[in-house]
Amino acid sequence: MNIAVRIGAALTATLILLAPALWNGFPLLQYDTGGYLARWWEGYLVPSRSVSYGLFVAAGWPLDFWPVIAAQAAVTVWVVALVLRVHGLNGRPWPLPAMIAMLAATTTLPWIAGILLTDIFAGLAVLALHLLVLHAERLSRHECIALIVLVAFAVATHSATFLLLLALVIVASAISLFHRATVPRAGIVRAGFTLALGAAILVAANYAVSKRLAWTPGGYGIVFARMLQDGIVARYLDRHCPDPRLRLCPYRHELPDNADAFLWGDSAFDRLGRFAGLNDEMRSIVLESLAEYPWIQIKAAVAAAARQVVAVRTGEGVLPSIWHTYGIMQRFTPSAVPAMRAARQQRGELNFEAINAVHVPVALAAMALLPAIVLLGRRWRRYGDLGLLAATVALAILANALICGPLSNPHDRYGARLAWLAPLVVMLVAFRWGKTNAPAGGPGGRRIRPREGKSRGRTGGR
Repeated sequence: MNIAVRIGAALTATLILLAPALWNGFPLLQYDTGGYLARWWEGYLVPSRSVSYGLFVAAGWPLDFWPVIAAQAAVTVWVVALVLRVHGLNGRPWPLPAMIAMLAATTTLPWIAGILLTDIFAGLAVLALHLLVLHAERLSRHECIALIVLVAFAVATHSATFLLLLALVIVASAISLFHRATVPRAGIVRAGFTLALGAAILVAANYAVSKRLAWTPGGYGIVFARMLQDGIVARYLDRHCPDPRLRLCPYRHELPDNADAFLWGDSAFDRLGRFAGLNDEMRSIVLESLAEYPWIQIKAAVAAAARQVVAVRTGEGVLPSIWHTYGIMQRFTPSAVPAMRAARQQRGELNFEAINAVHVPVALAAMALLPAIVLLGRRWRRYGDLGLLAATVALAILANALICGPLSNPHDRYGARLAWLAPLVVMLVAFRWGKTNAPAGGPGGRRIRPREGKSRGRTGGR
C-alpha cells in the first residue's frame, strides 16, 4: 500500500475519533480529571489518582491539552490498525477508517479517546497484551517494544487496569501449561516483564512527585464505601458501637446509603479527615466485616459484579457541574480556562440520552455474541484467531466486572471503557466473513475460475 495512502487513512481515522472533542471545542472533562491534573503541582499522592497519567495530562497544558487527546486518538488508531493487520484485514486502505467510523458511530470509543481520563488505556492495553502474548511473531521488533511501553503506561495509569491485566496473564499462564501451542511461553514472559515495567513506572512517578516509594493509595476507602452502600457497614457498626476505637460510631445513624455521597458529598467522611483521617478505621471495618459476614460479602460482591457487567453507558460524569476539576484548572492552568469555559460541555449542551440509545444495546448485543464467536473459532479454522480474540475480550470484561464492581461499586464508566472491544470483535468477524465470501475478482467483480489445466492436474490419474 502506498505510504501516503496509509498515512491519509490513519489521519482520517484519528480525526474521526477526535470529532466529539472538536465539536465540543475543548477536550472533554470528567469528575476525576482535576485530581489527575493536580498531581504535579500539589506534590502528594491522592487515592485512585495516577501520578503517571497526571504528568501526561499536565504536559499538554500549554496547548489547552489538545496534544493529550490527539495522542490518545492516534495510539488508538495505531492499535486498531495492528489488530486489523494481524488478522489479515488491512490489504486495502479503507478497512481502518471504516472500522474506526463504525466504532465511533456505535460505541463510546471517540468519547473516551477525547476525554482527559485514563479510561482509553484500559481497552487498548487488553488489545496490546493480546497481540504481545499470542501474535508477536506477526509484529516487528519495534512494534513489540512500542506495545510493551503502551501496556506498561496503561498499568501505571490505574490500579484497576493493572489488576485486570494481571488476571488475564494468570489465566493465559494456566492455559499455557496445558496448551503451549495456543499460548506460547515466550508470550507469558513478555507479559510478565511488561506488567513489572508498568509497576516500576508507577512507583517511580509517585516518587518523583511525592518523594515516597509508594503505590497509588486508596484501596480500603473505596471498598469501605461499597460495603457502606450494601448495608454491611451499618450492620457492623450496629453490632460493635459504642466502641472507643470507632470514630464513626457517633455518626452511624447519619451515614448515607450511597458510596459516592459518602466519599464525595458532605458527610462524616469529610469531618473525620477523609482518607488520611479514616484510613486505619476503614481498613479495620473492611477486614473484620469480611470475617464476620462472609456469606453476605459474597452475595454483595456477586451482585455488584453482575451489575457492573451491564453498566456500559457513555458519558458518566461528563457534566457541566464538575466544580473540583474547574477549581483545579483555575488554580494551576489558568491559561486554559477561557477555552474550557467556552466549550459546549461547560455550556450544558452535552446530552448522552440519544447516544446511549445506540451505544448501550450495541455493547450488550456484542458482548452477548462473544461466546458464539469463541465457539465459531473452535469449529471453523479460518475464524480461530478471532475466536481467541473474542475469548480475551470476554475474559477482560468479566475480570473487569469482578474487580470494579465489588471493589469500587458498579459504575457505567468502568464498563464503558471496555465495552467497545466487543463490537470491535463482531466487526472483525463481519469483515472476515465478507472477505472470505467476496467474489475473487474483488467487490462487484465476477469470481475467477481456476484454469482447466490446473484443475486436471489436481484430479488427474484418479
